Amino acid sequence: MSDFRQKCLGGERLIGTFAAVPHPVTVEVTAAAGVDFLCIDAEHSQIGRELIENLIRASDVHRVPAIVRVPGHAPESIAGVLDAGAAGVLVPRVSTAAQAKAAVMATRYPPLGERGVGPGRAAGYGYRIPDYLKRANDEILLAVQIETAEGLAKVEEIVSVEGVDVIFIGPGDLSVSINALGPQGAEKLEAAILTIAKAARAAGKAVGIFRPSPDDVGKWTDAEISFYLIASDTMILGAGVASAVKAARSA
Repeated sequence: MSDFRQKCLGGERLIGTFAAVPHPVTVEVTAAAGVDFLCIDAEHSQIGRELIENLIRASDVHRVPAIVRVPGHAPESIAGVLDAGAAGVLVPRVSTAAQAKAAVMATRYPPLGERGVGPGRAAGYGYRIPDYLKRANDEILLAVQIETAEGLAKVEEIVSVEGVDVIFIGPGDLSVSINALGPQGAEKLEAAILTIAKAARAAGKAVGIFRPSPDDVGKWTDAEISFYLIASDTMILGAGVASAVKAARSA
């Protein structure tokens, strides 16, 4: 799994989903289903720090990289999930270059950042620290999420920050922040997404986006978006059950 970051930086199309169910079984089932990666959602689900490590282990069983969407910008939250063995982090609500730089500092060891050295799972509980230090800066993925009007306005500054690997677009919060809700706001939201994607690609960053379904992945791939989080385990579970029940009732 050590080439995950390089695949992202190379623009390879990668398909993942959010893991929101707080149980390793769901992560194992999802990882075995053929996703390229998982994003454990510690921002919008009931998944705490102690559980995250076991969810990463469950993904590791199937050699699927697991990144974590951390709940905020706190360096200790970022360090904790990386020490647990996460392949990277998705940092939400990044609206300024200063916030993006702080995320870089929290994810990278000196001299590139300020991440502290600890004897966590990623470093073999202290027994493989030198080996981990040699490769962590090259292998850990940093994705920052632009999902506010301020982030859209300052996108050129954000994408210029060295050390950020993926600019991830959150259409839901972005649509609320720029007042582009519903069908009447679709054109405005699409223009904003394309503005972010264009700026990110011009700066040499990979671009990611959340989509509730895979229906328009081809459209966004044409806009050079390559990093996809499609729905979540809870959304997919709900849709699957609803479809099965509907089919059974009409049989």
